[in-house]
Amino acid sequence: MLRAIFQAAIAAADPALSLKPHLPAPGKGRNIVIGAGKAASSMAAALEAAWPDVALEGVVVTRYGHKTPTQKITVLEAAHPVPDEAGESAARRIMAAVQNLQPEDQVIALISGGASALLTLPAPGLTLEDKKLVNKALLASGAPISTMNRIRTQLSAVKGGKLAAACAPAKLVTLAISDVPGDSPAIIGSGPTWYEGADYRMIATPMMALEAAAKKAAMPYKILGDALEGESAELGREMAALALRETGPMLLLSGGETTVTIGSGKPGRGGRNTEFLLSLAIALNGAKNISALAGDTDGIDGTEDAAGAIITPDTLARGRALGLDATQFLNSHDSYSYFKALGDLVMTGPTMTNVNDIRAILIN
Repeated sequence: MLRAIFQAAIAAADPALSLKPHLPAPGKGRNIVIGAGKAASSMAAALEAAWPDVALEGVVVTRYGHKTPTQKITVLEAAHPVPDEAGESAARRIMAAVQNLQPEDQVIALISGGASALLTLPAPGLTLEDKKLVNKALLASGAPISTMNRIRTQLSAVKGGKLAAACAPAKLVTLAISDVPGDSPAIIGSGPTWYEGADYRMIATPMMALEAAAKKAAMPYKILGDALEGESAELGREMAALALRETGPMLLLSGGETTVTIGSGKPGRGGRNTEFLLSLAIALNGAKNISALAGDTDGIDGTEDAAGAIITPDTLARGRALGLDATQFLNSHDSYSYFKALGDLVMTGPTMTNVNDIRAILIN
């Protein structure tokens, strides 16, 4: 059931289903497509399918391994979460694609989570190496995504509406998949095409995914919010206390993006979802009627190859049988290794979309 709930949340954010209803009419002049993010390629493919007879051109950039086939729109790949030279080259090609446009032209911007790192063009006076160092420091700091993206905007020649300005005088329409708390257009991908009064259309959000997950479960549920933040381990303890007060059957759903503050020590392997789950399991201490899944809807928890993991009432007992100390793994930020040893990782591969994390706690 937990796996089915998670898959329903991912399916709700599939551009193949969610993009077409939000499209404008084709432009009278050129129709140029630009974009960036983990879902940029699948969004481009969905746009081509929706407009088979429209002459489309343009370029988008996505994360390595997230490319899908397209016929008219060029798809480039670059690094995430720390930017690389391919991301800088892609940003320059995207900026070049919107030069010398006319009022009758239309630009469709496809923006999704991950765009901030993938669309990287240093501001004057800065280098790509400067941006890499800042990104690495931010990722280890425990700062919320909204803070990280505000800082990234100040260091960029394309974020914070600068890409939108380059599209003038053409009409600009942005189709976005939100992966940030509050769905703020200025925060999604650091807002490259956002400005006050922009034509900005949300085609998928974390709340849509949570509602789809609740519908799939077909049981009593509570959505605790789509914008939960804070330390992953602390949220695990808070959710355990909440779950222990509930009587089943009940499904507790939540979304948002927590953080893991690494500190000065060398971390193990893991992402915010597996860290949350290991903390949750320790706090539940084998409660017999509670299981949970937490995963990133893009299929990648942090930088690992797992979307997340599942815990069951015997998670700690099975770990002890293998000689594993759950608390030690949590303290060393090595939650991925713990769940891998138990065979409890959730492996989806790249999902080609991203509406942030989904956490489901099942009380029966």
